[in-house]
Amino acid sequence: MEFIIVTGMSGAGKSTAIKCFEDIGYYCIDNLPPGLLPNFIELVTDKVHQFKKIVLGIDIRGGMSFDEIFINLEGLKEYHHTVLFFECGDLELIKRFKETRRIHPLAKGKRIQDAIIKERGLLENMKQQANYIVDTTHILPKDVKELLVSMFEQNTEFMGLVITIIVFGFKYGVPIDADLVFDVRFLKNPFYEKHLRPYTGHAIEVREYVFSDANTEIFIKKLEDMVGFLAPLYTKEGKNQLVIGIGCTGGKHRSVVIANELEEYLKKQKYIVNVEFRDIEKDSKRGK
Repeated sequence: MEFIIVTGMSGAGKSTAIKCFEDIGYYCIDNLPPGLLPNFIELVTDKVHQFKKIVLGIDIRGGMSFDEIFINLEGLKEYHHTVLFFECGDLELIKRFKETRRIHPLAKGKRIQDAIIKERGLLENMKQQANYIVDTTHILPKDVKELLVSMFEQNTEFMGLVITIIVFGFKYGVPIDADLVFDVRFLKNPFYEKHLRPYTGHAIEVREYVFSDANTEIFIKKLEDMVGFLAPLYTKEGKNQLVIGIGCTGGKHRSVVIANELEEYLKKQKYIVNVEFRDIEKDSKRGK
């Protein structure tokens, strides 16, 4: 019998994760009061019941300190169990609560930001003891499902780091949350070729043009070596989300080509990778 405890910050994607687990055949219970955990374990481990894979959603809505939760988890010691903690940046959490018009469980008339800060403090010990931490700041719901299927159904090793590549144009500003920023404006610019200008870096013609620059292949190899060297070190230091910015002038041609190459490399290294093409359509919207 396999148990997965899904917990973490409110708004970080726990409910999405539980729905994904339901889709792939797990028996799921969300918002289980922690005090009932011993009784639930006794119930589902009874020979009368044939549950094989069970997911429990446990968070601050249960009204018990997380130190007490770990006491109640003692009953799972003889079974294979995993604690999956969902994390997310404060600004993104605030944005999600505002967009969905949901009330944070700890708000009670207070500002969302204050509730998030309080919750983060309450969950710190739980986060430290989790088997896996998934940061969803830059991850779409579909990517969460891909990650969970990869980890728990395909038995793919989770490298402990979710990597987001933000493709941007310098004329629109550098992403403020980028951990690493690479400037590829030194490469040949397809913008100055009239027949290539309307296309993006996804087009094979643009890719071939960018690769006609002898520096492109050299740069990509050095970029892959650097990120491949740094990623495990970040993971070792406890970092669970790495944001890489790749920029050219408009974020439409060169940066797209390089980001696609880096994404392919990182996925081969078994990292979960999300690519955000922030500015790719901005020039066309301005009629340029």
